[in-house]
Amino acid sequence: QVQLVESGGGLVQAGGSLRLSCAASGRTSSSYVMGWLRQAPGKEREFVSSITWTIGRTNYADSVRGRFTISRDNAKNTVYLQMNSLKPEDTAVYYCALRYLDRTDWSYRGQGTQVTVSS
Repeated sequence: QVQLVESGGGLVQAGGSLRLSCAASGRTSSSYVMGWLRQAPGKEREFVSSITWTIGRTNYADSVRGRFTISRDNAKNTVYLQMNSLKPEDTAVYYCALRYLDRTDWSYRGQGTQVTVSS
């Protein structure tokens, strides 16, 4: 079982920045991807960004590319999402998630952290 705990959400003005963190614990293999998903009120959950744990390959949704940066600290089993130039449309609950390389679905998800961007 894997546990994911997010932190770092909050309220920020448009144009501002936030950094989300997600600490992973429990039994994991080395062949996995960690990522961030988000869900805005009344909308479906959507992919934001991901990073392959071993080689650090990153992937971004078009809506955040160039503004958000995902990174990881292998020693701390922690993944980060640096969010810059935030827009009101970035307002959502952000979830940390983990999936194994041989799977397409996210096997584990954290409890979520609220990000609110005011205009």
